[in-house]
Amino acid sequence: MNTSSAAARVAVIGLGSMGLGMARSLLKAGFDVSGCDVAQAAVTRLAEAGGRGATSPAQAAQDASVVVSVVVNAAQTEQVLFGPGGAAETMAPGAVFVSSATMDPEKAKDFGRRLEATGRLYLDAPMSGGAVRAAEGSLVFLASGSEAAFAKARPALDAMAGKVYELGPEAGQGAAFKMINQLLAGVHIAAASEAITFAARQGLDIRKVYEVITASAGNSWMFENRVPHVLDGDYTPRSSVEIFVKDLGIVQDMARSARFPVPLAAAALQMFLATAGAGMGADDDASVARLYARISGTPLPDDEK
Repeated sequence: MNTSSAAARVAVIGLGSMGLGMARSLLKAGFDVSGCDVAQAAVTRLAEAGGRGATSPAQAAQDASVVVSVVVNAAQTEQVLFGPGGAAETMAPGAVFVSSATMDPEKAKDFGRRLEATGRLYLDAPMSGGAVRAAEGSLVFLASGSEAAFAKARPALDAMAGKVYELGPEAGQGAAFKMINQLLAGVHIAAASEAITFAARQGLDIRKVYEVITASAGNSWMFENRVPHVLDGDYTPRSSVEIFVKDLGIVQDMARSARFPVPLAAAALQMFLATAGAGMGADDDASVARLYARISGTPLPDDEK
């Protein structure tokens, strides 16, 4: 790949654990990568990895054929794209904006319409997978957009993804798929937290419970992935409680608009809200187990962290 050509330039906006991993995967694939973040330390880490730091989305997007936005929500995406110093100020005609934030599908549709009216392309592409998979270039993208948007983004997506699902021709469809995933993920985390703490309350060896359940029909990906955080008493955030306060809140808004009942998601949301309200919002989402433990007076490993 000729990294001196404009076609090989990719901008990454948002260099947290996910965005920096994605930027590094792009660099490994031979792309010329620029990036920006509100945290200067993240920009420095990109530079140390071989990328080019920028002071704003507009500067990062200059001469890039693909702009990948790895921010938290719709409000941040709108600021990155259309706010002062936003990427839309400098994106070349025909360049594609790849939006990876989890958001209400209606917001994704709106952003797509607004950007495409300027002669640029928009790919609604929320992702699934953690920081390790981002660094490995093995994320899963749940993407929707025009054929032109997919074609322009494809080389960069291939560098960042193990799997790209093409879910429809319009922005918003990828976001809707992601919200179904987040509904299940949030419910499963809450259920796993409830189950492992209930097991502790029964006086069971919870490490043995983990061994048994992961070999049994009651297992889930979230139980298998999150319960070790509880067993180790390690609530360093891989994905925070506040992420599911946001995402399950979006599910509630969507369901209310559709007049569709989602009682399990609603119950899970209340547990994440209570956990955040107890001061654990920035901690790992397995902290829901700590809330159950504190309510019931049930000890968990190293629950002083």
